[in-house]
Amino acid sequence: MDFTVVPPYVAKPLTLLPFRAVMLAPARVGDPASARALARPYRDVAARLTQWIDQGRATSDTEPAIYLHEYTAGGLTVRGLVGALDMSRRADTPAERAVWPHEAIHPEQAGELADRMLQMDLNPAPILLVHHGDPALRTLVSEVARTRPTWRYLDRTGQRQRIWAIRDTARLEAIADSLARTRCLLADGHHRYAAYLRLQEDNPGTPWDAGLAMIVDQDDTPLFLGAIHRTLTGTTVDELTDAVRSLGADVTTSRRQHALSALDSTHLVLTDGDTWRTVAPLDLGRQAAVAWLHERALPLLPRGLGKIQHHHTVDAALAGASASSPAVLLPSPDFAQVQDLIESGGLLPEKATSFQPKPSLGVIMRPVTGG
Repeated sequence: MDFTVVPPYVAKPLTLLPFRAVMLAPARVGDPASARALARPYRDVAARLTQWIDQGRATSDTEPAIYLHEYTAGGLTVRGLVGALDMSRRADTPAERAVWPHEAIHPEQAGELADRMLQMDLNPAPILLVHHGDPALRTLVSEVARTRPTWRYLDRTGQRQRIWAIRDTARLEAIADSLARTRCLLADGHHRYAAYLRLQEDNPGTPWDAGLAMIVDQDDTPLFLGAIHRTLTGTTVDELTDAVRSLGADVTTSRRQHALSALDSTHLVLTDGDTWRTVAPLDLGRQAAVAWLHERALPLLPRGLGKIQHHHTVDAALAGASASSPAVLLPSPDFAQVQDLIESGGLLPEKATSFQPKPSLGVIMRPVTGG
């Protein structure tokens, strides 16, 4: 069955717990061959990682910590606190919510991820949360970042990694006090977040009460918020044009360069590679363009839709565009717009946003019951 739901909300106080990290060796981080350490059969992953540690291809930290992880990719530097996020409390009201998902999820996909992590006995990568950190926490993070990193290296993808293990009791208490008052937008990992919730519900009172998370201060080292474009199989540019015009949108036919230059916070572009049309929706207000497309325009198509494919770059979307699979190029949403929408009770379609850059796989992993 193909349907989406909103995962439950974790309740305040937001709690990030120390854990003992497992990390791939620097030469292995970002190496596609390293993915086999986390591959099927998943029940063998824990033993496989233990073997890799014995062989020097991975390391295990000696004591639990909360980690400050800073990575630089493509000229952008992101840093955040990595720990085991307490998933054991559920919010009954919006005011109680500590984590705000902004996309719906497919329950079957979340269930598959939960089963996989249970077999692996591992959280292989952190979900990404973003918040507006308070000045005291920002000062603490800056102080830690000025000290010598516990680990520092350039990985195989070109990401520069710096990691500090925070074990000082006073600093851990200050982090806990600050995070207890915050609320976070779930930027990346909606299905893993839902999997964490299912694992917690099925295994209460165990280490599955928590899941691996990285919390980034959007006022300090912000993640870039980009659009995810679409190609739509089973329709045409003309049918899309008729649908958006029936909603009162202003549609302009133009050349490629002019259409692409018009792609901004309130304009979309429709193209099959030959025809280029710029769309200005009427009265978007607080509604994101991607939500307007899915909720209002696509239901008006006369033949429905076949497959929707998602693309993280304009070039990738254009490469997949054709007369029978036109591309819809979407504007990048604004972080404040997304936050306002979610906190007012709204929700974005699946694959609505792309928070970048993400950390390389294998930098920080969390063994669960065996850690």
